[in-house]
Amino acid sequence: MLMFLFLAPLAASAQTADEIVAKSLAARGGIEKIKAVQSQRISGSISFGPGADGPFVIELKRPLKLHMEVTLGGQKLVRVYDGKSKGWTVNPFAEDRNAQPMGAEELKNIDDEADFDGPLVDYQAKGSQIELAGKDQLGGKAVYKIKLTRKTEEVRTYYIDATTFDVLKWDGTTRIEDNDVPVENFLRDYRDVNGLRFPFEIDSDSPGAPQERKITIDKIELDPKIEESHFSKPPAATAPSAAPPSQEK
Repeated sequence: MLMFLFLAPLAASAQTADEIVAKSLAARGGIEKIKAVQSQRISGSISFGPGADGPFVIELKRPLKLHMEVTLGGQKLVRVYDGKSKGWTVNPFAEDRNAQPMGAEELKNIDDEADFDGPLVDYQAKGSQIELAGKDQLGGKAVYKIKLTRKTEEVRTYYIDATTFDVLKWDGTTRIEDNDVPVENFLRDYRDVNGLRFPFEIDSDSPGAPQERKITIDKIELDPKIEESHFSKPPAATAPSAAPPSQEK
């Protein structure tokens, strides 16, 4: 009986993975508000290192529609997904500057990019499983570690602040040129946008590799009007304009 009295407070304070995820979604603003958003426009800047940075705009619309533009070195890279089965990429640095269809491997992961609810929302309906992988410290803060196993067998670990229940980090692997590459993503500078919380800074790197990426968000628009044509096959990238001829003789 005495042992039970000692253990009871511990048992009462224990939390399941589902409870932690539910608190994290509530911290974002609540599942109803998250699902009520029908479209998003996110703009800011992205950097892949010195000399490789520029502005970006991402437009998202249910169900799973995506239009992304990134400008690097004055050239615009475009990626589009129609939300069903077709996607295209316009690479201004490639020999063929016309819109190229996305390959099977890229389409396999495109739903994750286009799902602005995030993998933790309705994870069971998406074919994923979660489990509590214990507690840890991250940047001096106590965090819960939630392991998410997707139907593709991809595994991610989410580090959720034990006090605010913001997602501070997630890590896992991503597929690049038929190789599984480890990635870490740190989410910082959470701000309120119409009752929903978003990180305005996302730092990504690949442990053991020089690959780094920093995303700084300037503006998030909820439910902007986005033309359906933005999710159709894009036109080819325009070639950079030639410098005007010299007037000197």
